[in-house]
Amino acid sequence: GNYEAMMTDSAEKRAMDSKSLTDREGAKADMQAELEKSESEKTSAGKELMVLEQYMTALHAECDWLLQYFEVRKQARADEVDSLGKAKAVLSGADFSLIQRNARARKFLHH
Repeated sequence: GNYEAMMTDSAEKRAMDSKSLTDREGAKADMQAELEKSESEKTSAGKELMVLEQYMTALHAECDWLLQYFEVRKQARADEVDSLGKAKAVLSGADFSLIQRNARARKFLHH
């Protein structure tokens, strides 16, 4: 009976060891899959980060350009507004003098 009990215990232990090994292999496979997924997500996030950094660099360059030429463009616009104002004044004056001339001509013709 002692030998049979030992053989039964041994068989049970082997079955438990085998189940434990299977469980560990399954857990290892799950972890491996999780690791691959994480590495894939890391690669994807790295690519996204690179794209965002390139975008930031482009925005930075654009902002630098806008700041650098802001005063130049502001002055150019102020000069343009000034020129338009003068042109408008000249045209208004021309219209006004034309109206005056026509009025004088009508008075002259009526006399």
